Amino acid sequence: MKVIVDEDTCIGCGNCAEICPAVFMLDEEIGKSRVIDPDACDYVGCCEAAEENCPVEAITIEED
Repeated sequence: MKVIVDEDTCIGCGNCAEICPAVFMLDEEIGKSRVIDPDACDYVGCCEAAEENCPVEAITIEED
């Protein structure tokens, strides 16, 4: 599983980082979310919740 944040679409609300801090962080310099550990989605079930709760649908999960 691979998780991607579209930085052009992201509004930096931080929902993903709150829901799944093992995978996402809010980069305060650019005001956008970033993936800090894409491999953690293989072990943490929160990636789907982060994707579902993104208000602008900036998160994509791709199956390997």
